[in-house]
Amino acid sequence: MYKPFDLTGKVALVTGGNGGIGLGMADALAQAGADVVIWGTNSDKNDSAVKRLKAHGKRVAAHKVNVASENEVADAMGATIKDMGRIDTVIANAGVGGGAPSFSQMTIEIWRRVHAVNEEGVFFTLREACKHMVERAGKGDAGGSLVGVASLAGLEGAGRNEAYSATKGAVLAMMRSIAVEHARFGVRANSIAPGWIATDMTQAAQNSSAFAEKVIPRVPMRRWGKPEDFGGIAVYLASDASKYHTGDTFIIDGGYIIF
Repeated sequence: MYKPFDLTGKVALVTGGNGGIGLGMADALAQAGADVVIWGTNSDKNDSAVKRLKAHGKRVAAHKVNVASENEVADAMGATIKDMGRIDTVIANAGVGGGAPSFSQMTIEIWRRVHAVNEEGVFFTLREACKHMVERAGKGDAGGSLVGVASLAGLEGAGRNEAYSATKGAVLAMMRSIAVEHARFGVRANSIAPGWIATDMTQAAQNSSAFAEKVIPRVPMRRWGKPEDFGGIAVYLASDASKYHTGDTFIIDGGYIIF
């Protein structure tokens, strides 16, 4: 029987998995049968997410991790592998926004804060994941899926958001390089580029009447995206259905980029 989307026996890690897109993906992964680990910086949100995910009857764990810290990422990855026995999928989703009134007024503090989480955090997370997956492959247990959550901002112009867009463009390039290097170990690496999604990060835009009048009508689907809209792509990338699919960028934006 063809059941490529059944994730029973697989373990998935989602950074920034306690809310927004990350939680939407983690919830779908658990429903599809995966054991799920989430990383987040807010303990209360972590606890709430764990309670929600455990309702699906799978093993669930959470760690308080700031992905901008190399040591915290390395320690948490070790703890996750020890607790779960293995990791099959890692979704580097944790991210922060960081704009400025104008590019001319953007401070180095904003630039570095955004890069620390969105670029270096992805680097730390996926580097540690690769160590585990390459080691497993050397023992005859090849395979794994790495996912970097980028943004349309990494593909098109995002005024006053040069720091953010630079990090997301970097993630897209990083994932392609990881894909090329690690295919020999059976490890796939792909990116997801969300469009306008209703999360805490976009709250200001959601509250803007100008945005509602001028931007959302340009989305062919005529609505904001929702965290649950990312469940399908997460399950696909974690599953054997995507075992020959690597180095790609999945644009989930309701058609915004093509209109």
